[in-house]
Amino acid sequence: MKAIIPAAGLGTRFLPATKAVPKEMLLVADRPAIQYVVEEGLASAADEVVIVNSREKHAIEEHFAPNPELVATLRERGKDAYADMVEYVGGLNVTYVYQEEALGLGHAVLCAAEASAGEPFYVLLGDVLVPGNGMLPAMQAVSDAHGGASVIAVMPVPDEEVSRFGVIAGAEVSDGVWKIDALVEKPALEDAPSNLAVFGRYLLTPRVMELLAEVKPGVGGEIQLTDALDALLAEEEMYALVIDPADGFDTGTPASWLATNNILSERL
Repeated sequence: MKAIIPAAGLGTRFLPATKAVPKEMLLVADRPAIQYVVEEGLASAADEVVIVNSREKHAIEEHFAPNPELVATLRERGKDAYADMVEYVGGLNVTYVYQEEALGLGHAVLCAAEASAGEPFYVLLGDVLVPGNGMLPAMQAVSDAHGGASVIAVMPVPDEEVSRFGVIAGAEVSDGVWKIDALVEKPALEDAPSNLAVFGRYLLTPRVMELLAEVKPGVGGEIQLTDALDALLAEEEMYALVIDPADGFDTGTPASWLATNNILSERL
């Protein structure tokens, strides 16, 4: 089972910083943001993390590559704690596929179709951090309880923010678990079927990859994951796990990145 992390985007909200440094490599407390996400993936049922990268983002691959020369130098200088950190990161089970053109989240996920090998897979958005690493196992438990169904993490949001997100329609079937009837992208508050917004963590069946291959480009010429999930609802059940907003952090804007840094730095 693979955990797929789309990481080929331009990071335009963080320009000019991301002109030279990938957004995923911006420091959050004591490590680059993408390291949190990789560690979360490997703490789940996944045996490997697949990063969907851009060929221009060399820094991501350099970060996770072994560097025995640096480790040796650090140990010679008595900096064993730093050497251990470098050695640890270089040993994480990360592989790469490439998105040659930015054609949307659905297209990025589809780029990892061969790597997923016809198995269920996780999708972890790289600008959402879950330091406790407990969300994916909780989603897996929901899936197991419902015959291996797809599961999406959702979070309650204030009324004034509903129109910023994709939200779910459906009904609660057990404490904190909803059976999804529809996904609605950025609805007006009066049209929103709930206040439960998609959070950036997915556990998906292999059928999603097949449907992504059939999805037509939508707005902006992009292939949307939401379109494949809508199609999946016609064939399979899908569930949502309502998560506590305190369990995850959004780093998708400079303001939310700074707020996350402040919170996680206090935990060091």
